[in-house]
Amino acid sequence: METNSSALYKAPSVSGYADVPYEEKVKFFQDVQADARFPDYIYGCYECGICVAACPSARFYDFSPRRVAQAIARQDVELIYQQVQEDIWECSQCFSCLRCPRGNNPGGLITIMREVSVNKGLGAAKEALEGYSRIIYKIMSTGTQVSPDMLQPDAFPDWGPEVKDVSDNLALWRKMLPPETHHTTSTGWDVADRTLIELYLIWFETGALNMIKEVDEGLHMILEEVMEERLEEEGIEI
Repeated sequence: METNSSALYKAPSVSGYADVPYEEKVKFFQDVQADARFPDYIYGCYECGICVAACPSARFYDFSPRRVAQAIARQDVELIYQQVQEDIWECSQCFSCLRCPRGNNPGGLITIMREVSVNKGLGAAKEALEGYSRIIYKIMSTGTQVSPDMLQPDAFPDWGPEVKDVSDNLALWRKMLPPETHHTTSTGWDVADRTLIELYLIWFETGALNMIKEVDEGLHMILEEVMEERLEEEGIEI
C-alpha cells in the first residue's frame, strides 16, 4: 500500500487537531508507512470485530484496535494523527488482536505509531510514558522492573482499575510474597553487570536510548552516567 501524497492533500478531513499543519500529519503517516514491518501488519479490515472482542484494553477504555486498522487501511491521516495523540497509548501491547482472520496486526501498527511518535518527540508520547521512567531506570541499574510499592494508579493509569486495588491492598498482597521481596525485587535474584552492559549496548545500537532521550532527557543522562563506569571497567568504548 503506497501513499499518494498529492491525493491526500486534496481533501483533508476534519480533525480535532486543526492547529497542526495537514502536511505534518501526512509526513507522520508516511514515516509509519516507511517502516519495514508495515506491509506485514495491514491487509485491509472487513470489520468482523474479533480484534475488539479479544482486546483487554477495550474492556476498560474507549479503545478499539479495529479503528486503528481501519484508519491505516483508509490512509485517513487526520484520524491517524488523532489516534496517535490519544488511542494508541491505551493499547496494552498484548497482541491478542493477532486473532484477526484477515491477518492484520493492529498491535504491530500501534508499535510503529508509538515509535514514530517518540522519535518525533510528540507531547502525547512524553505524557504517556512519563510514569515509566522509574521502570527504565530500575531495569538498567538492577536488571529488574518494579517493586510492589511502585504499583500506584498515578504511575500506571493504563493498567486500568486493577492497579488501584493492588495499591489499596498492598499489605494484603505482601502477605502472599516471600519476605525478601517485600520492598524490592533486587533481592530475588542477582543480575550480572555483564548482562546489564549487554542490555545497555542493545539499547544503544538499536536506537532505544535515543528514544528514551526524546521522552526524558534527564533519565537519558542518568543512564549514561550509571553505565559509564561499568563500560570503562570492561574496556568498552561506544
